[in-house]
Amino acid sequence: MKNIVNGKQCDASNGAVIEVFNPSNGKLIDTVPNSTKEDVAVAVKHAVAGQKAWAKVPVYKRGEIMMKFLELVEVEREALAQTLSQETGKPITEARGEIGNIFISFKAFVEKAKHLYGSVIPGENEPGQENHMLFTMREPLGVVLCIIPFNFPCDLFDQKVAPTLMAGNAAIVKPSTYNPLTLHRLTELMVEAGVSDGAIQILSGDGPTVGTWLAEHPDIHGISLTASTAVGISVTKASADHLPHMALELGGNDAFILCEDGDVDLAVEETIWGRMYNTGQVCCASKRFLVHNSLKDAFAKKLVERIKKIKRGDIADPATQLGCLINENAAKKVEAEVEKTVQQGGKIVLGGKRDGAFYDPTVIVDVPKTADVAIDMEIFGPVVPIIAFDTLDEAIEIANKSKFGLNGCIFTADMKKAFKAASALECGGVVINGASFFRSFEMPFGGYKYSGVGTEGVMSTYDAVTKTKTVVLKNITG
Repeated sequence: MKNIVNGKQCDASNGAVIEVFNPSNGKLIDTVPNSTKEDVAVAVKHAVAGQKAWAKVPVYKRGEIMMKFLELVEVEREALAQTLSQETGKPITEARGEIGNIFISFKAFVEKAKHLYGSVIPGENEPGQENHMLFTMREPLGVVLCIIPFNFPCDLFDQKVAPTLMAGNAAIVKPSTYNPLTLHRLTELMVEAGVSDGAIQILSGDGPTVGTWLAEHPDIHGISLTASTAVGISVTKASADHLPHMALELGGNDAFILCEDGDVDLAVEETIWGRMYNTGQVCCASKRFLVHNSLKDAFAKKLVERIKKIKRGDIADPATQLGCLINENAAKKVEAEVEKTVQQGGKIVLGGKRDGAFYDPTVIVDVPKTADVAIDMEIFGPVVPIIAFDTLDEAIEIANKSKFGLNGCIFTADMKKAFKAASALECGGVVINGASFFRSFEMPFGGYKYSGVGTEGVMSTYDAVTKTKTVVLKNITG
């Protein structure tokens, strides 16, 4: 695969490449350019020019181009899913689902773009302004840097690139170093669909260098980033001198609260969905399982029995339900964090073993509320640490001690209790009687505290990728 710059495929200016491996078997899949600082400068230069041309394309025509893109994706749907599965380690069924989401999201963002109406502000609302009229317009930011993580590359491509382009901006995509191939192909298809040269580009390369070079460039007018909190802070610092608009979706350590009147069987099934999907590599996955003391043993026992039924195997097999982590280093990190949790008082009742990039689904009981995992240690893998509590107030207190505040959830039959938790939890979203792993394209998605800045979704992203201009007709009525 190659970079896409100004509508053309190209290598890094020094010829350097990054090898992309299948983490499930270690096989080399392909290479991508390891971009240089010179490549960054060239791409940004073309983005500035390309954005001006793209902004002149009417919204309805941009929408038609996006629909043409979807037609091209449909032709390659299975090939894209296979590539995504192989480079990420996802089971093929999950990869197919993620490719399918492209159609849902792009159609929604295209439709929303046709309804970005301005507002008229009557002058008579304010003393001394009676003869004036004011109205607002939306205008593009300019060049938007879209930094996309490894765990859901296509979903985040959808969330960032579709509204960025439909609003008349240019998008520069910076994919993950580990699995950039599917996004390179999607970018190629956007060029083929008719997006103006320079308005959609992709530069692969090492994140801490290429990502920083892009973020610090003064002609980057907006940054939409999904990554860890540490990366978000680093990118913010790199870009601070030129004050781009920022939308940051960062880390999470979501609390899962099971009250004494909660449905244990439902909680178990939602744990399978909300913690095992994508092998636990989900920012809004439930990661701290706060279970009432009266239910902790029953929950752990049923969960262990249910996890044992998960089918594991070749990620290319449609029957496989659990894949591997993005690479062996990620699995080693999970391994070390589980060991630390045990050292701090937890007891493993299932799993706790690693084989290369694979890490067994793991259940840890008796985790004290003072353990790192109960507060700020985000385990990005299929691990369920169970922390007991006696009262809902205690559970909320444990949940809110974390510096993170992405999502949370509560299981209870009492809606007054549910809404008390929904109000008290310091996070951007709360799911009642379901795992915190919930994100529709329509909803505004984002966190509190160290989990991010702003929200993303059909309802809110256009606020982040546009500027509002007010036009004043002075003394127009008298």
